[in-house]
Amino acid sequence: MTGTRTPGATGADTGPELGLELHSLESPALTKAQLAELLFEQIGMNKREAKDMVDAFFTLMGQRLIEGEDVKLSGFGNFQIRTKAARPGRNPRTGESIPIKARRVVTFHASSKLKEQLQEGGDDKL
Repeated sequence: MTGTRTPGATGADTGPELGLELHSLESPALTKAQLAELLFEQIGMNKREAKDMVDAFFTLMGQRLIEGEDVKLSGFGNFQIRTKAARPGRNPRTGESIPIKARRVVTFHASSKLKEQLQEGGDDKL
């Protein structure tokens, strides 16, 4: 394939199951651009395909959540929609009582496998 890089050229290993390696991250959070770059570097997809795949994945996840469906990623965790009821709130500056509207929120529950890997990894792998 053209435009591919040698796998494992730089960085710390993300885990044996992924077979991907992360190079030093510019920010403390993994971004969609970095995911696309990893697909390019480690799997050999061209950059446009990698970006399109990452975008399609998150678009599909978002659509399913908006429709009220759970998103379950085996070995990683579950994203669920939870409806929170309206409730009274308070402005912390003024103490004034303000209503908080009912809303839907996304919750994430890590799988037992991910929780186990986090515990085994310790602080040096997080």
